[in-house]
Amino acid sequence: MKVKIKGIARLDRKTKNLLPRVSRGEIAILDHEDIDEVACDALIQARISGIVNVKPSITGKYYNPGPLHLCEAGILLLDCVGPEVMEEVDDGDTVEILGNALRKNGRTVCRGRILTKTEVLNRLKEAREHLADQVDSFVLNTIEHAKQERTVILRDLSFPGLRTKIAGKHVLVVSRGRGYHNDLRAVLPYIYEMRPVVIAVDGAADTLLRFGIIPHIIVGDMDSVSDTALKRGSEIIVHVYPNGDSPGRERLTKLGIPALECQVPGLSEDLALLLAYHKGAELIVIIGSHSSVEDFLDKGRRGMSSTFLTRLKVGSVLIDAKGVSKLYGSSARGRDIAKLALAGLIPLSTSVAASQAVRQFLRLIIMQLKLATWPV
Repeated sequence: MKVKIKGIARLDRKTKNLLPRVSRGEIAILDHEDIDEVACDALIQARISGIVNVKPSITGKYYNPGPLHLCEAGILLLDCVGPEVMEEVDDGDTVEILGNALRKNGRTVCRGRILTKTEVLNRLKEAREHLADQVDSFVLNTIEHAKQERTVILRDLSFPGLRTKIAGKHVLVVSRGRGYHNDLRAVLPYIYEMRPVVIAVDGAADTLLRFGIIPHIIVGDMDSVSDTALKRGSEIIVHVYPNGDSPGRERLTKLGIPALECQVPGLSEDLALLLAYHKGAELIVIIGSHSSVEDFLDKGRRGMSSTFLTRLKVGSVLIDAKGVSKLYGSSARGRDIAKLALAGLIPLSTSVAASQAVRQFLRLIIMQLKLATWPV
């Protein structure tokens, strides 16, 4: 029996432009090889019913579990339909997936292949087998580029003056990395109690707004953040690349939104960390960071030199909260978490007096104990 799904089509050649527009029950039409995990999780949260992809959603070139999440969420994937679908279907059309075909008004628009969970698992296994070669290439590329960028990042950079006061305060940097949505929910007690300066990296600003948090500063290319978020009064800092290009400059000019500019190599996430550091943050907590080979391969990058150098520079005041939601999940009992935290406090106690960052880290751990009873 052929699988049949019917819904409103939402399409865009750039997935990040599509994500804010998709809704429950709709069919997303993408042109995205190896759909990254962050995009997959956003599509799942939107509760779409199906995906039609011009290209393969997973190739096996690297370990990308995003499509597996889609399959486990029951979202149908029709892969490799070809570029013609972008011409044949308009945004808002009613379409249906019937078997391996996409139909509109009773006519077959294109055909592809249904991507099954079994096939995804096979591709992931294949990717794991080639991971060592990818890591070798990635590390060598990182070292080579680090040689070129070290003087730029490790020396004193120039940052614009801000109306937001950062010196002596906690700063929370939120980026759209793997699992960032759950990690953000997990640190809500920290946000409400410590009131840190919140810096959103691009589209993370929209996620923060859904949590009822207006970021003090938005940093990035401005290509995945909504107009609504940009107009909420946050300070806007446009990322300018070393060659002078700035994808967000034209957009903000058209919107009539004043913005500052900052020229730093690497990711906008790196810019946010360096900004907080140079403005005198007492402690920087980052959520949604890109810090593993898989994270960077997911973004289509072959190295992480700028991020490596940035972490070297700001590491003394940086806490990476990536995965904190898994450690302090709601399924854990309060007394079990307390025991875990206490076990960690004992070996750290001798260095607390000498390290301000450690003291603040322990405060963050203690706040996490509240998650056992925190309503989320």
